Amino acid sequence: MNTTKIIQKASWRDYYEMTKPNVVLLLLLTALVGMCLASETWIDAQVLLAGLFGIGALSSAAAVVNHVVDQEIDTKMARTFNRPVAKGRVTTTQALVFAVILGVTGFIALELWVNRLTAILTFAGLVGYAGIYTMFLKRATPQNIVIGGLAGAIPPLLGWTAVTGEIHAFPLLLVLIVFTWTPPHFWALAIHREKDYAKAKIPMLPVTHGVEYTKTFVLLYTVLLCLVCLLPYLVGMADMIYLVGSSALNAGFMYYAYKLKYHAEPETAMATFKYSIIHLMVLFVVLLLDHYIPISL
Repeated sequence: MNTTKIIQKASWRDYYEMTKPNVVLLLLLTALVGMCLASETWIDAQVLLAGLFGIGALSSAAAVVNHVVDQEIDTKMARTFNRPVAKGRVTTTQALVFAVILGVTGFIALELWVNRLTAILTFAGLVGYAGIYTMFLKRATPQNIVIGGLAGAIPPLLGWTAVTGEIHAFPLLLVLIVFTWTPPHFWALAIHREKDYAKAKIPMLPVTHGVEYTKTFVLLYTVLLCLVCLLPYLVGMADMIYLVGSSALNAGFMYYAYKLKYHAEPETAMATFKYSIIHLMVLFVVLLLDHYIPISL
């Protein structure tokens, strides 16, 4: 009887929410840029559509598994208590079936219409995020987001391999940028939600080492990010549009990180988190512009 009620309450919006669409869209943007940078001409339509669909589907499957694994934690946190699985609108079985459908469909699309390397790497990303990070690292160490961040950093590489069928140093630089960006991005949110994480007994850095310690690490990682963001220009992967654009974006991130550490107000951590999303999104758009409109000194 209860199951029937739950099924009746579930809607397509609940399933859509479980895929974490905003996160997946950002991942797809970085994958698209990886595709474009791998080609001097227009991308083959089949590779473009099947590649983005497959990467998006497998990333969405990982997000759904995250909802299932974290449902007990989600009920204890203000940010997540109303999620479909945590609230009971979607059952664990329904969510897992949905995740399997997404994962299998995405893998098949990549295998049949893109290439096997991209299919395997994308699946590895799913295992890394849904398995290694969500099921183990998140609950085991305050460095969870540093170690587990690699799974969320690989979409630029996936885009590149979708077009070329091989791994290259250039997309690995983009992976390094996203990998370095992830800790200050997520720790800013963790500072804002420190009490929630403490209540849920998740060993996020602000919970285990304190908010001030975490602010220092946000600042240090932001400095590191600014240096890493120079690499595409220094190795000849990008030109002046990227150099100018990335420098401006990095200056903005440094402003927020410095303010968070030394002149924080109640909403500074959340403002830093929001800016970090804009930073990565615009950074990859700038990379795209630089690729198609090269300007050299």
